[in-house]
Amino acid sequence: MKPFTTLDASACPLGLTNVDTDQLIPARFMQTPRSAGYGQFLFHDLRRNSDGKLRQDFPLNDPRYATCGIVIARKNFGCGSSREAGVYVLVDQGITCVIAPSFGDIFAANSIKNGLLPAVLSEADIELLLNEPTVIEGRGIRVDLERQQIVAGNRVFDFAIRADWKKQLFNGWDDVDMTRSYAAQIKTFNAADSKSRPWAQPAKQG
Repeated sequence: MKPFTTLDASACPLGLTNVDTDQLIPARFMQTPRSAGYGQFLFHDLRRNSDGKLRQDFPLNDPRYATCGIVIARKNFGCGSSREAGVYVLVDQGITCVIAPSFGDIFAANSIKNGLLPAVLSEADIELLLNEPTVIEGRGIRVDLERQQIVAGNRVFDFAIRADWKKQLFNGWDDVDMTRSYAAQIKTFNAADSKSRPWAQPAKQG
C-alpha cells in the first residue's frame, strides 16, 4: 500500500448526510470483477435521472470536480452494509480522502486497509469547508496527515484520526505490517509471560 503523507487535490463538496454503501456502489455492480475497476459505478444511481442521463445538479457531475481526489460530506458517511466495495469504488475513482464529521465503523476500518483517509472534522468545520471558495471553485486543498491538518485557502482545519490508523496510513502498512511493527514488544511480552506462566507454554520438542 502506498504511504499517505500529504494530498494536494481538488475536493468535491458533496454535502450529503447518511451516505450508505449501496449509494456508493449499488449491489448489482458488485458482480463486476474488481480488476475491471469500480470507479465508473461511484454514486451511479444518485448521479443519474430515471432515464439514465447524468444529473447536472449532482456535485460529482460538475466539471470542476471531475478529477477530485477528496470528497467532503456530512455525518455518517459510509453507513449501511459492510461491503468493502464501498471503499473500492472511491479509490478506483482516484479519491483517497473523505472528510466528514463521522463514518460508519466498518467503512472507516475498510478505508484504512485500502489507503483511503477518513478525516473527521466537526460539523461546524464541515460547513465552513463546504462553503470555502477554494473548494467551491475546484481549486486544490491540502490534506497533511502528519500534522492532521486540512488547508483550504486561508483556513486551516485540524482533523481527527485514530493513532493506530494514522500510523498505518502514513507508513503504507497493511495489518500484517502493523503487527510486525510491534515485534519487539511482542518478544518482550512473550519472554515475561513464559517466566510468569511456564505451564502455559508449548512443550519443547525433542
